[in-house]
Amino acid sequence: MMSHYHPYHMVELSPWPIMGACGALLLTSGLVNWFHNYLFSLLLLGVVIIIFTMIQWWRDVIRESTFQGLHTSYVVFGLRWGMILFILSEVLFFFSFFWAFFHSSLAPTMDLGSYWPPVGVFVLNPFQVPLLNTAVLLASGVTVTWAHHSLMESNYNQGVQGLMMTVLLGLYFTLLQGMEYYESSFSISDSVYGTTFFVATGFHGLHVIIGSSFLMICLLRHFFFHFSKVHHFGFEASAWYWHFVDVVWLFLFISIYWWGS
Repeated sequence: MMSHYHPYHMVELSPWPIMGACGALLLTSGLVNWFHNYLFSLLLLGVVIIIFTMIQWWRDVIRESTFQGLHTSYVVFGLRWGMILFILSEVLFFFSFFWAFFHSSLAPTMDLGSYWPPVGVFVLNPFQVPLLNTAVLLASGVTVTWAHHSLMESNYNQGVQGLMMTVLLGLYFTLLQGMEYYESSFSISDSVYGTTFFVATGFHGLHVIIGSSFLMICLLRHFFFHFSKVHHFGFEASAWYWHFVDVVWLFLFISIYWWGS
């Protein structure tokens, strides 16, 4: 590696971006094939390539940050702004779903019987599984904050405990939402209510799975002492992301589950 006289990280050539793009192409193509009852192998190949790319790419980033010391304060500053802008883009992403929901619910068309929820759609009780899921996510927000403060105080054991509890609560949320979908009396094709409900809550569920994997990687890195009280942006970014997921769920619960029912 050539030496340089500036605090920035000049990223070297890497095969993982093009590998990840190929995996995403195969994943989406495989999903289309699967939806039309064709072979499942293309979808499986795309998943395998994406998982392989994630492992190798994260390995390289961990090496650059933890062992080579390339993530200086200037680099971390840029990473912070990158994460902030990414979360802002996610806010706008979910804003479009809320826009679609309120556009349809505040002035129901005659096709829906001029009524909301549409006639014939039996909605979920917001004070059963959705309320439990709300409590689970709020509790996970507390545990991830506990883990963060423990890390900043160099308390290794409490950091592990907080992260493990957060991951378990995230997986529990996913299990509850899967059971809720399985037992639902309506589907994504049942009028605009079914479409907006499953697209909004489904994408949130996907974000919970992504956030859980993010935190699991941080838990694994914490086991190997990759974080210190002054150098732990990987964990900090995952905590920001998890709090974003919490806040979005609160809006989903209040608007779609409670008010929309």
